[in-house]
Amino acid sequence: MLEDEGKYLTIGSVVLLKGAKKKVMVTGFLSVSPETGDKIFDYSGCPYPEGFINYNQVCVFNHDQIEKILFKGYVNEEELFFKKKLKDTLKKTPLETIKKNSEEN
Repeated sequence: MLEDEGKYLTIGSVVLLKGAKKKVMVTGFLSVSPETGDKIFDYSGCPYPEGFINYNQVCVFNHDQIEKILFKGYVNEEELFFKKKLKDTLKKTPLETIKKNSEEN
């Protein structure tokens, strides 16, 4: 089962989603649903090992949909600083505000 990661895996992490057979590589955070545009997901990803081929193969998913973490992406000081800023922003800013701001831009 999924170990506690404190949410938000590093870009490049490879996961297996619940009920899936194909692996997914994390490519982004706080992604708006490409189909409806009305929901924000924890992650965006692409098929692994193929990577990004076209926008039709981008998937969005939440942390609780991850069954297994197969590989954790590269972590350095820049990544740690980014994650701290991301978590601090989420504490101050509800997801509804983030969604509204992304729609206005």
